[in-house]
Amino acid sequence: MLKKNEVAPDFTLYATPDQKITLSEFRGKNVILAFYPADWSPVCSDQMALYNETIKYFKKYDAEIFGISVDSKWCHTAFSQSRNLHFPLLADFEPKGEISKEYGVYNESEGQCSRALFVIDKNGIIQWSYLSPTAVNPGADGILEALETLKNN
Repeated sequence: MLKKNEVAPDFTLYATPDQKITLSEFRGKNVILAFYPADWSPVCSDQMALYNETIKYFKKYDAEIFGISVDSKWCHTAFSQSRNLHFPLLADFEPKGEISKEYGVYNESEGQCSRALFVIDKNGIIQWSYLSPTAVNPGADGILEALETLKNN
């Protein structure tokens, strides 16, 4: 898993069936990447709902959040609409798990992302990362603490 002070690998992934997002387009902003195993799972649903409620706090730190899993852009669209999410879910679908592998958070035996968080600064450098047990919602406290540290630097 990538750690603090490593350069965040750039990527371009589908955010909707016809729109892609490229990480490097967000230079100048802080970025939160929330890798998660699967849409529709109970823990993932709770985790994404929590981040949806926490967006206003992330915005105070000039941060954008993106959820990433190996589910397809169509699955993400249905999941996002059903949960009324206000941030993009990115499809690391094909080649399956390519970006998760670059970040060192792909679970080969399960064929899905591990539950992992990254806070990337405005220059594209990872400032905090955390690998959570699959069955545990990591919450937002670690993210907010990392963003607070960036604010004070």
